[in-house]
Amino acid sequence: MIKISPMLIYILAGIVSYLLGAIPFGLIVARFKGVDIRKIGSGNIGATNVFRSVGKGLGIFTFICDMFKGFVPALIFPLAAISAFEFPDEQKFPLALVCGCAAIAGHNWPVYLRFKGGKGIATSAGVLLGIAPGCVGIGIAVWMVVFLLSRYVSVASIVAAVAVGASSWWLYFKDSKLRPVALTILAALAIWRHKSNILRLINGTENRFEFGKKK
Repeated sequence: MIKISPMLIYILAGIVSYLLGAIPFGLIVARFKGVDIRKIGSGNIGATNVFRSVGKGLGIFTFICDMFKGFVPALIFPLAAISAFEFPDEQKFPLALVCGCAAIAGHNWPVYLRFKGGKGIATSAGVLLGIAPGCVGIGIAVWMVVFLLSRYVSVASIVAAVAVGASSWWLYFKDSKLRPVALTILAALAIWRHKSNILRLINGTENRFEFGKKK
C-alpha cells in the first residue's frame, strides 16, 4: 500500500469527484440527437428536460448516468482509498460525504459549462445510494406517490427531498449524528435548487408532466 496523508486524499478525491460530477451527461446525450438541451424546454441539462424534450429512453439513460456520477464517488472512492492508501477506516464516511458533496457541486455548478448546471436530484440520489441506502427507498416511494398525484416533477422532487432529510434522523441518528445532519443539508440544497420551480408553482406557470402524446 502507498502511504499518503489523509488530508491529501480528501483534497484529491474531492477534486476528482467534482470533475466527475461536472460531466454534463444531459448535454452530451442530447447532442447525439443534434439538440442543444440548454436551448429547448426548461433549458436545464438534467434528465427531466432530456426526457421531455429529446426522448424518454435518453432521459432515463441521462438519469442513470447522473446517478452513477454521485454513486461512484460516495461509495467507491472511500473503499479505494482504504484499500490502496492505508486510509483510516473510521474516516470512511467523512470521505464519502466529501466526495458525494463534491460530485453534487460539480453537477450543479460544472466548470465545463461556466458553472451553469442542473438541480442535482439524480446525482444526489446516487450519493444517497452510496452513503444512506435506507433513505433511497423512502425517497423513491414518496417521489412516485407525489408525482402520480400531482404530475409535477418539481413537487415530487421537493417533497422527496424533505422525506429523505426527515427519515435520515429516524434511520441513522442512533449510529451517528453526522449522517442525518449531512443528509438534511443536502435535502435543503436540493430544495433551494428548485427555487425557480417554486416561484412558477406559486405563479401557476409550472408545467405538469403529460403522459399522453403531445398534440
